[in-house]
Formats: sequence, C-alpha cells, structure tokens
Amino acid sequence: MERSSLMNNQRNLTVYRLYAPVYDWLMRPLFHTARQRAIELLQLQPGERLLISGAGTGLDLPLIPPGVRVTAVDLSPSMLQKGREKGDGRADFALMDAQQLGLAAASFDAVALNLILSVVPDGAAAFAEAWRGLRPGGRAVIFDKFLAEDGRLSPLRRAIGRLITRLGTDPNRRLSDILAPSETICIEHNEASIMRGQYRIVLLNKPETINRR
Repeated sequence: MERSSLMNNQRNLTVYRLYAPVYDWLMRPLFHTARQRAIELLQLQPGERLLISGAGTGLDLPLIPPGVRVTAVDLSPSMLQKGREKGDGRADFALMDAQQLGLAAASFDAVALNLILSVVPDGAAAFAEAWRGLRPGGRAVIFDKFLAEDGRLSPLRRAIGRLITRLGTDPNRRLSDILAPSETICIEHNEASIMRGQYRIVLLNKPETINRR
C-alpha cells in the first residue's frame, strides 16, 4: 500500500490542532455508539493492558471498563491534552507517532484502533506497529471507514477523496491493503457500521503461534 502523498504528519498536526477545541462536539454524537460497540467486542478484563493508538481527545476512555490499564498515544499535543482531561488518572498518555511506536513488542493484551488508520499517512505502518505491540493471543479492534473490497475507485470518488484528505482523513483505503503487510491475522468479526457500511468494525485475533513452512 502506498503512503498517501497528500497526507503527512506536519499537515495532520496543523489540522488536528484546529480540530481539538471542537472535535468532541462534532464527533461524539456521530461515532459514540460505534466506538462503544468496538470496545465491547474486545471484552476487556480487569488487569489487562490496552493500547489506544491515535487516542485523540480520548473519546474511547469513558468506555473502558474499570481495572483495565490503558496506554493512550497520539501525535497531536492539542488532541492529547483533551484526552488527559478525560483520563481521570486511569490512563498513561504518550506523545507518539502511531506509525512508529516507541513501545515494547508483545506488551499489550488488546489494542483499539478507532478512526486512526484512515488518518495517518501510512495506515499499514500504523497497523503493523500496533500489531507488533500486541501479545500472541491478544486481540485488536478497528473502527474506521474503508473503500469496499470489491468497490471501484472511480475518478469522481478519487477526486472527492483527495479533497477530504486535505481535511485530515482518507476515505479511499481498503482494509485488505492495510492488513496485508502484517503477519498471519485472524479476522474474528467484521460488521458494517455507520453510513451504510462505509464504516466497519473489525475484531482481529493474534495467533498464539504462527505456522511457518
């Protein structure tokens, strides 16, 4: 999968600094139910470690069950500061690029990737880094928008996508392209979400062992 030529970290920092004061007001009503569903699918248990990659303003945090140890990372200081205000001492926050996490491998029981894989310049790199941080036997959930696997990227959709990308998100990425560079993945659940299924919620399991020939 090619890295988006219209998206880069510097542009995203600018865009999301502007979004930070109004992000919750704009996005909570639209995405709350889907976020809740995604977190529920993880079936988090007390004592488990959860990575929220691309935590943004922390809209996932109130949905996390008590007793779960949360690490929330984001590239934007402005967004992360809003997240800290919701953390209530239950989460550790780190200013970090989701495409290059400075976190130990296999150190989390679960990973939440909600509305991040369409935002970073390289969605495949962000997924691979989160997957690296997930322990064998762990699970990851993705809530995001994707181009349908059998959908044609028409000239009109491509043009509209280029405009939307300038606002800090890419609507024309396929899930299969994002997952492809990574090791063996078990898709446990894949359901249509809002906007008639343009958004999806996907639960993945990381195998305990990987069979190599």
